[in-house]
Amino acid sequence: MIAPMIAVLEVAFATASSTNAQEAVYVDPLEYNVVGADYAWRNSSFVGSFNPTGTTPPFIQAFDPSFIDLVGSSATIRQIASNPDLAFAHEAPIYVPDLNVVFFSSTNGDWYTNNIVEMINMTEVDTALASTNDSVNVQVQTLDLADTVQMVNGGTGPYKGNLLFATSGRALLPPSIVLVNPSSPYNTTVLLDNFYGRQFNSLNDIKVLPGTDIMFFTDPSYGWLNQFRPEPMLPSQWSLTNSSNPNGIAFTSDGTTAFVTDSGAAGGFLGNNQTRPTTISDTNGNVYSGCGDGVQFFVGSTTPEMVFTQSGLVILSEETMYLANIEAQGVDLITY
Repeated sequence: MIAPMIAVLEVAFATASSTNAQEAVYVDPLEYNVVGADYAWRNSSFVGSFNPTGTTPPFIQAFDPSFIDLVGSSATIRQIASNPDLAFAHEAPIYVPDLNVVFFSSTNGDWYTNNIVEMINMTEVDTALASTNDSVNVQVQTLDLADTVQMVNGGTGPYKGNLLFATSGRALLPPSIVLVNPSSPYNTTVLLDNFYGRQFNSLNDIKVLPGTDIMFFTDPSYGWLNQFRPEPMLPSQWSLTNSSNPNGIAFTSDGTTAFVTDSGAAGGFLGNNQTRPTTISDTNGNVYSGCGDGVQFFVGSTTPEMVFTQSGLVILSEETMYLANIEAQGVDLITY
């Protein structure tokens, strides 16, 4: 008999989404140990999700009953913003409580064109959601940033009142770690743009070790794999530990444990290789991971595609943003 998965909650998405809020549903995986030869088998970890109940996405389903206690029996997920013509909601979410605003970056960049950084006002989101049971589409605002900010991909903060971004660089413009004022005119300070005179590959994510000013960041080769950066000059790494393609990074609230995703399964122009890792480096505690088939919660920390706010968990899903109302609270990422 196959043992049930440890407490895992999956938030899955599809092109067609429901309009009304969906509550969390428990799915007993033991009931699906055998699905039969005529089952619509999943042939990709990047498309679709395991949805035995046939629920219309977006939905929340838990594969362990204990996880319902963590998120709450009335947990819901609703769309809060959408643009079917632009993957505007991709990476680097940072929540600034004093402004009640979430900042994030898009994925529409290439060798010749920078991506964009935007923000959404959660007070406007709360007001819109309170007026209806349906999905809402709150307007997002684009920031006008300095040219030193190229291809924002990771972020954390607020750090001493500022947004702390890891940029992947673009073409021959270097990847960097930058501070950005969250208020207009969004003035920028570059903190780091080289490793002993060599450019980084394409910085991906960044977090600050709690209680310190020590910054940990990842540097995979995705800029080259996605053809907006030259061939790497350094090994893919985070800190001093090599991995296939280190991506998101997070810490427990006490700073004793680091979580690092390795998204080596996504190979850019080399194609996807599902035999390579898309894993979490450590699962001691509650880990929230943005995966190819949705968001998986391993029974908190943040990942590049989601961030906790006063209103709930904001999830970035390329052309759409969602808000999941769950009882769990996130780790405080503010550094004073």
